[in-house]
Amino acid sequence: MHVLFVEPGFPRNQREFVRALAEVGARVTGLGEAPVEALDDELKGWLHAYEQVPSVVDEAAMFDVVQMVQAREPVDRLEATVEAHIMAAAHVRERCDIPGTSTRTAWLCRDKPAMKEALREAGIPTAKSTGTSSLEEAREFAETVGYPLIVKPRAGAGAAGTHRVDDPEDLESVLVECGVDRGASVAIEEFIEGHEGFWDTLTVDGEVVHEFVSHYYPGVLEAMRTQWISPQIIATNQADDEVYAEIRDMGRRVLAALDIETSATHMEGFFGPKGLTFSEIGCRPPGVGMWDVYSAANDLDLYLEWARLLVDGETPAHPSRRYSAGMIALRPDRDGTISRYEGVEEVRRDHGEWIIDMHLPAPGTPTQPVEAGYMANAWARLRHPDFDTLRSILDDLGERIQVRAE
Repeated sequence: MHVLFVEPGFPRNQREFVRALAEVGARVTGLGEAPVEALDDELKGWLHAYEQVPSVVDEAAMFDVVQMVQAREPVDRLEATVEAHIMAAAHVRERCDIPGTSTRTAWLCRDKPAMKEALREAGIPTAKSTGTSSLEEAREFAETVGYPLIVKPRAGAGAAGTHRVDDPEDLESVLVECGVDRGASVAIEEFIEGHEGFWDTLTVDGEVVHEFVSHYYPGVLEAMRTQWISPQIIATNQADDEVYAEIRDMGRRVLAALDIETSATHMEGFFGPKGLTFSEIGCRPPGVGMWDVYSAANDLDLYLEWARLLVDGETPAHPSRRYSAGMIALRPDRDGTISRYEGVEEVRRDHGEWIIDMHLPAPGTPTQPVEAGYMANAWARLRHPDFDTLRSILDDLGERIQVRAE
């Protein structure tokens, strides 16, 4: 099989997809923005070929390069695993008659109002929502639905650019900040109260082959707005249990409604006073290194599983569910440059057998803002056979490891 893979060199974990495809015998042609000289020898060794493009979201340029590759040899798949690349890849894929995620599915997984409308029509509980580039329409929606509301980019991912608004004054300020007064379009939706988590899959021809359930502590919006919090994400090893039957059922209904066929998926939702409510989905892997977490928890290589399913359409492997596993963001106590760490050796002494890995930027490294994400500064990943014990260990890390900045 010949696979075109979008942007093999950045971000860092993109190389893992290339490595896995090469391991299962696929020929991989990379499509990326960097010159081939910028790729390291190991990555180049996994690649069959490499083509530089001005931008991997420039559809015209991508189309020309893909056609050039097709003239040279047949292409079986064109794959993208980064949210920002999904739509351009779908358009080029359809124009070049390459199998994979359709433009319709990619669009429904990017445009939040269209996504929610399609799922409401399928009977899936979602927040009331609209998409608009009109200040007046936004005000009318707020009057009808009431506060609080969430305002976010129509094609955003996670909490990037997301705002909670609690009253008309907040709404006016956020709409101007988002550029609606200048014609920009946003998604506005009802604020859903509840515990936030996500369901991730590897799906082949619409059938779920692997699935994982994870929890946020606290919810993403609070975690991405509050400096002192050391937020956690924990994947349960009980994803097959009856307690998660409702989210497994909802997830499959979402996949069917959006015509997701062979893809990684990442679906977020809330469980609260209104029951289980869908939030959003991407036809891509999750962020913040969660595939590494799932792999460590389940005695498998999820990148290799993705490659096997793409190339062979099946895999003999099953997740062991041996561990729950998670990650914690360890944030600096202030903006500036990292000066030192406190508590690291004590934590390693007490919990070392459960630590998968830790990332501790060297003293002198500039700190990154909270909005840069869970892995922007220091972090640690751990696993344990018991979910509640793991959560208490992560709490202990958050309290005892201090990242000092000056």
